[in-house]
Amino acid sequence: MSITAAMVSELRKKTGAGMMDCKKALTETAGNMEEAVDFLRKKGLSAAAKKSGRVAAEGMVVAASAGTLGALVEVNAETDFVAKNDAFKAFAAGIGQVVLENSAADVEALKGLAYPETGRTVAEELTHQIATIGENMDIRRFERADAGQGVVSSYVHGAGKIGVLIELQTESTDAKVAELGKQIAMHVAAAAPQYLKRDDVPSSVIDKEKEIMRVKALDSGKPENIVEKIITGQINKYFGEVCLIEQAFVIDPDQKVGKVVDAVAKELGTEITLSSYTRYQLGEGIEKKEDDFAAEVAALSK
Repeated sequence: MSITAAMVSELRKKTGAGMMDCKKALTETAGNMEEAVDFLRKKGLSAAAKKSGRVAAEGMVVAASAGTLGALVEVNAETDFVAKNDAFKAFAAGIGQVVLENSAADVEALKGLAYPETGRTVAEELTHQIATIGENMDIRRFERADAGQGVVSSYVHGAGKIGVLIELQTESTDAKVAELGKQIAMHVAAAAPQYLKRDDVPSSVIDKEKEIMRVKALDSGKPENIVEKIITGQINKYFGEVCLIEQAFVIDPDQKVGKVVDAVAKELGTEITLSSYTRYQLGEGIEKKEDDFAAEVAALSK
């Protein structure tokens, strides 16, 4: 398989590795992008595990919470200009309220619900806003949390760039529980955990990380009889990076998130369980079309 400049460029964006290293990785892996990322990581040339790619979509993430309920919604627009429009922001907030007050199976079901104070459905209001603002928009995804017995806290960062819901299970109604939830939500926005706890990490992911650690240790000249000990230490460090419960708390880095929860529970004389979290980053996973200005000029000149 021939390795194209576009493939090399894509791998560079994913890993931050040099051009020649990317070309070699793609050549060694017959153009398989995922295997090329692993190849670079094994050589210590990539920080791909900590990079999630370039976010390339406009709009905003809206979060709302009230007692045991919480809502998280991503609404997309074509341009950042429209995303800052008051009418767009009001529309997105309205969608958040609909999600908070209603249980819908998916986006299509959500679009069939009534939009507040308009006499229109969500789908009809979306069409109305597109016609009024003059730009295409869409409701991309949503999450609704119901703690049942507990508290749901929410946080939005960067004018809608990141939104988080935190669910805490507890019998306590003390305001300190909601405050704890808000602080953990801020932590999740900043630290972007991939899993709640180590039991949630798939065995295939753990095996892959261990293999990368093993190759790097052996390549650095470490004797085989101590490689397993090195891997044990490094995999625990990995869990501390990707699992929310084991991450260093951003507000107090000397404490793990799980220990912070335990401390508040002890102070209030009750049990508190951090049962789930949801983090939306605006546009994650969406690739925006990159305009090739030179190509456009060339095409127009023909």
